[in-house]
Amino acid sequence: MPKPIKFPQEFLHKIPKADLHLHLDGSLRLSTLIDLAKKEGVKLPAYNEAGLRKTVFKDKYANLGEYLRGFGYTVAVMQRAENIERIAYELAQDCIAGGVRYIEVRFAPQQHYSYAKKLTPDGAVRAAARGLRRAEREHNQSAIVKHGGDIPFRFGLILCAMRNFNKEMSPYYAYLIQTLTHAPKEQIFTIASEELARIAVSLKKEGLPVVGFDLAGEEAGYPAEGHKQAYQYVHEHFIRKTVHAGEAYGPESIFQAITDCHANRIGHGTFLFDYQSIKDKTVKDKKQYVRELVSYIAGERIGLEVCITSNLQTLPSIKTVGHHPLAEMIKAGMSVSICTDNMLVSNTAMTKELRLVCDNIPLSKKAFRNLIIAGFKGSFFPGSYNDKRAFISAVIEKYNKLEAQYLA
Repeated sequence: MPKPIKFPQEFLHKIPKADLHLHLDGSLRLSTLIDLAKKEGVKLPAYNEAGLRKTVFKDKYANLGEYLRGFGYTVAVMQRAENIERIAYELAQDCIAGGVRYIEVRFAPQQHYSYAKKLTPDGAVRAAARGLRRAEREHNQSAIVKHGGDIPFRFGLILCAMRNFNKEMSPYYAYLIQTLTHAPKEQIFTIASEELARIAVSLKKEGLPVVGFDLAGEEAGYPAEGHKQAYQYVHEHFIRKTVHAGEAYGPESIFQAITDCHANRIGHGTFLFDYQSIKDKTVKDKKQYVRELVSYIAGERIGLEVCITSNLQTLPSIKTVGHHPLAEMIKAGMSVSICTDNMLVSNTAMTKELRLVCDNIPLSKKAFRNLIIAGFKGSFFPGSYNDKRAFISAVIEKYNKLEAQYLA
């Protein structure tokens, strides 16, 4: 086996990176949250960055509920189109400054419905696209890109349906629940995801870079199969699919994501190898079930969006990077990309995530290179296949130059 090496911090910063699992509402600048909260009349526990880091956005959280608390504040300031546009623009700027050259930004636009502020779910998506496009245009028109000193920045949008929701989460969800009082709650979730699927297809036809459809929210007890129709609809309209699965539930959840939702990628997949969590009584040999599932995912190149810091913060069983299955995923030959999940809530960035991986998992130059390039190859790139190949070729050329400079 090739000897693991030390990767210089400057190298990690400069190499082109892709972030495929990046939540818009979890990745605001803290200063922007404070500014918008003051303007919108949103009450915060503190109105300075140190105070919010102490009370809400911590390095460590006691449980998932504490982790999710911050989203109540971020979503509250994202009920106006111009606020979403600003947040998306700044997010792209921050990613570009950190050497990230491709991002897929995901969020649940139905959480941003505001009758009072004339914001619809599709309007929220358009606002995010405007902000991202402005940052993309500014970078790509810069002299360093035009003269070949850097590669362009690109982005895609992923719309998130919710596994479950309540009326407090947005006026849209409140309206659905009130209107469908006598309907089973599973049916209400299905209706919402099907409507979002129609919005995704409509916006894609409109020319927006809606590249993917996602299912997020509480995993255990809210199976992906309830959203089959929504996923089938986007599947028939050539929108790619990812599903939060295996984050808080086991291999069966990942299996459902693949079989019921045509998943091209899996968000997190942390409990992929946890055969003991399988509850289906028809599965007699649980270890064999996992082996076959792993082999299928690896062979079909179904990507795994791994978010180390987020998992460390929300999953009690993942106490250290050594407890994370990332090394096992890599050993199994799977297509793994490193992602941030929520840059604000997890207080992280792509270079920080890569540093965490490099310092805790022995990686050869080849293995690390594969990890970086997998992020670009596994992307739902908003262009033709040939456009994507050309973009990846530029990424590889840039990476090779930096590797020769720093890792020779």
